[in-house]
Amino acid sequence: MHTLASDSFSAFPAFSAARSPRPLRWLIAAVASLALLAGCKDASAPAASKISEPVSLSVIAAEAGGFSVGSTMSARTVYVFFDAQCPHCGSLWDAAKPLKSQARFVWIPVGLLNPSSTSQGATLLASADAAAAMDAHKTSLLAKQGGISAGPDIEAQKAVVAKNTALLNRFGFASIPTVVGTHAQTGALVTQEGAVPTAQLAQLLGLQVPAGEAAGKP
Repeated sequence: MHTLASDSFSAFPAFSAARSPRPLRWLIAAVASLALLAGCKDASAPAASKISEPVSLSVIAAEAGGFSVGSTMSARTVYVFFDAQCPHCGSLWDAAKPLKSQARFVWIPVGLLNPSSTSQGATLLASADAAAAMDAHKTSLLAKQGGISAGPDIEAQKAVVAKNTALLNRFGFASIPTVVGTHAQTGALVTQEGAVPTAQLAQLLGLQVPAGEAAGKP
């Protein structure tokens, strides 16, 4: 189960202590909503263990199953764990598009939120054109139409989604989408839980911010 808040990244109005307690209650609720703004997680899952496996790009490359989008010739690979039922993952999908010429993004489906997560993730993996299928799925999901229908004969792909989910949990990540990559300039490992705008994603990965993508733009 997850909570979807507004996708607006605008700041909250200033609060004056001289106002009545009602605006204070509104502000507290709004701040709580903002905490859920950029990512989804399975609220029924137990708290993550304090002991988790160190995040490893080589382990992800060897064990995770996903589909690639972007420059296949790029030396920069960015991994994105996502749940097909997470609308914030759809937002990150759009945010990553302007960066496709600078990096190869590998989208790794997991099953955290509900049964459709696994079946839809498996269907995307089985698609002949996964990027086009993801576009159609994202459009349907954000329109609150549920996303793509599960395809036939996807048991093998469901097993891949289950393995991806176990890997995400081994690393101790708490929400999706989760981005894992290296900074293009420093080579340092970088991770990000939750959706961010294009400019922020580029800065996180040490990529060039595309023209017209202002920092903070959703």
